[in-house]
Amino acid sequence: MHATKTFVAKPYRLRFSKRMNEGERMKSKYRVHRFNLSMTKDQSKLEQFLNGLDGEVVAIIPNVTPMPATYVDFLLIVEKIS
Repeated sequence: MHATKTFVAKPYRLRFSKRMNEGERMKSKYRVHRFNLSMTKDQSKLEQFLNGLDGEVVAIIPNVTPMPATYVDFLLIVEKIS
């Protein structure tokens, strides 16, 4: 099961493309997906999930567990939808 949240970006000091005007920066919407995975088995599922997204993938953030062995148990995938 993949959880999804939608939020409106806040105006932080970020570098934006010069093609975007101020109004476009303020109206950008993002969707955050949580993708649970097993690193050894779920490569094709992740590939299908990413190819099925409507927007642009802005970031993929792994959750790395430190103990007892280091591994990634889920990813946060940030998608720009507008």
